[in-house]
Amino acid sequence: MGKDNQPKHRQAVRDLRRRAAVRQPYERLLIVCEGEKTEPLYLREIQQAYRLATAHVQVLHSQNRTEPQQVLDYALNVFKEGDRAHGINAGEFDRIVVVFDRDLHKTYHAALAKAAAQSGKLKNDNRVAVPVDVIASVPCFELWLLLHFEDVHAPLHRDEALARLNAHLPGYEKGGGGHWMATQALLADATQRAQRLAAVTTAHDGAQPYTAMHELVSRLVHLKD
Repeated sequence: MGKDNQPKHRQAVRDLRRRAAVRQPYERLLIVCEGEKTEPLYLREIQQAYRLATAHVQVLHSQNRTEPQQVLDYALNVFKEGDRAHGINAGEFDRIVVVFDRDLHKTYHAALAKAAAQSGKLKNDNRVAVPVDVIASVPCFELWLLLHFEDVHAPLHRDEALARLNAHLPGYEKGGGGHWMATQALLADATQRAQRLAAVTTAHDGAQPYTAMHELVSRLVHLKD
C-alpha cells in the first residue's frame, strides 16, 4: 500500500490547491479594445470592482492601430500566439471579445464579417471551441455612457454624443478614468435603453445608434455567478 504522507505526494496536493486558488471555475475572457485608454480603463474598473482575476479577464488595447479589422487581427493573434509581456499563454481563454466603434472606420463591416466567420473555429487549451464576440458602438463608446442619462433615438455624430454626455458628466474627456464609478448607479437604465436600441437595429446597420456594451458589462458583472 502506498504512503499518502510522502513528501512528494504532499507537495503535489499543495500545488493543486495553489492552482485552484489562482483559477476559479468561471469563464476566461480576452478583451481587446480599439481605444488605448477610455474603454480599457472603464472595463478594468469593473474588473477591479468585481475582483475578477487577470487569470480570467485580460483587457488589452490593440497594438495594431485602431481600424476594426486590425483590432480583431490583434486579438486573434494574441489568442493563438500568446503575449509574454502580459503573461498570456496561447489558447488560454474561453471567449475572445473585441470592442470597437463604427465611427468612420473603413473596415468596420469587414471586421464584423470576419469575427462571425472566426467564431467557434479556434479551440482553446481545453480543446473547446472559442466564440468571438464583437462589442460595437455606433457611433462611438460615448453613446453607451450617454444612455445612462437619456434616450437616444436618432443617428448622431460622435461630436454630438460627446457634447450631450458633457452635459451630464461635466469635464468628461476621452482617455480619462472613473467613468464606471460615475455611471454605475444608472446601469439598469442604460441597459434597458441599449436593449431597446438593439431591438430595432443591429451592429451591421452601422448608421442608427447602437451599442452592445450592455452585453459585455453584464457578462463581467455576472461572471462569477
